[in-house]
Amino acid sequence: MAVPERGARERMVFSAAQLIRRDGVATTGMREVAAHAGAPRGSLQHYFPGGKEQLVNEAVEWAGRYAGNRVARFLAALPEPTPSGLFAEMVRQWTDEYESVGFASGCPVAAATVDWAESNASTRAAAAEAFATWTAPVARALTDMGVAEERAAALATLMVSALEGAILMARVERDIRPLTTVARELGPLLDAAVSHDGSP
Repeated sequence: MAVPERGARERMVFSAAQLIRRDGVATTGMREVAAHAGAPRGSLQHYFPGGKEQLVNEAVEWAGRYAGNRVARFLAALPEPTPSGLFAEMVRQWTDEYESVGFASGCPVAAATVDWAESNASTRAAAAEAFATWTAPVARALTDMGVAEERAAALATLMVSALEGAILMARVERDIRPLTTVARELGPLLDAAVSHDGSP
């Protein structure tokens, strides 16, 4: 962030992700992104010559990296890392947000997938890569905890998809119940996948 130009560009990508997760792709305009980021409107064309498509895709990619990078922080918060503990931390990020500021926002990757992925191949690819960037560190963490490698990838997919579905339901219901439910119900299944004797 020491370089002003780089800082402005990163702010716009971040702002796009925040607006997409609240309003979706269709209603997030380039002007709104510039205003949210505190950047001159003319700078959008400079930084994103591919227009809204490029900006959306970069916001989706940013969101995938952000989610993937959070996995290490979640693990560090646990006195003893367990699969259920990791998933509970992933869920807690959302329950904390919804209890403190309300249910206005969801996942920008999910929003972009719903709004644009079917009609826009580059956004579909960006969303797929974002989910892969998120699930990969989850799978690695599970493997480090003793889950067989082939099972860890499947469970990482289960964890992310259950969380995404619970986020959607929580926003519709205006209640964290779906989030706390998936954490409670999936926890024992996740912990049962840990091998204590060296066998899967």
